[in-house]
Amino acid sequence: MSNADSEEKSQPADRRVLVGTLFSEKRKKRVVLQEAPPPPPPAPVRRPAHVARMLALAHHLQGAIDRELVPNRATVARKLGLTRARVTQLLDLLLLAPDLHARVREFEAIDGAEPMAERTLRAVAHAGTWAEQRAAWAKVAIRAAKA
Repeated sequence: MSNADSEEKSQPADRRVLVGTLFSEKRKKRVVLQEAPPPPPPAPVRRPAHVARMLALAHHLQGAIDRELVPNRATVARKLGLTRARVTQLLDLLLLAPDLHARVREFEAIDGAEPMAERTLRAVAHAGTWAEQRAAWAKVAIRAAKA
């Protein structure tokens, strides 16, 4: 008689010996043992980044001003319930070099993690000429890659 057979006979009838790999799933301080592996994690949720949406909004607002649907930034601010300073901040994003516009439009927020803060992008836009903006962008991109 093998060692395993003697253990099975010595076990009470209301208990069972589990053999194999078991996975634990933590839920509210309670551990549930399952014979199957846990399901794979869900696919990451992707959406356009906040800075990309604000850049699109800036283009839309400037288009409305250019087509004379609204006379000026102050009217835009009043109609949207924003301050004039906030509208100016949004429209300052249009100062970016065209190639940087394209890069910002490609940004995605993955599982809510934003690739760049709007304040950082505004600092790049205020760097000066397009060449200076590209240099500032390179510095920001290096810092973002390290984080």
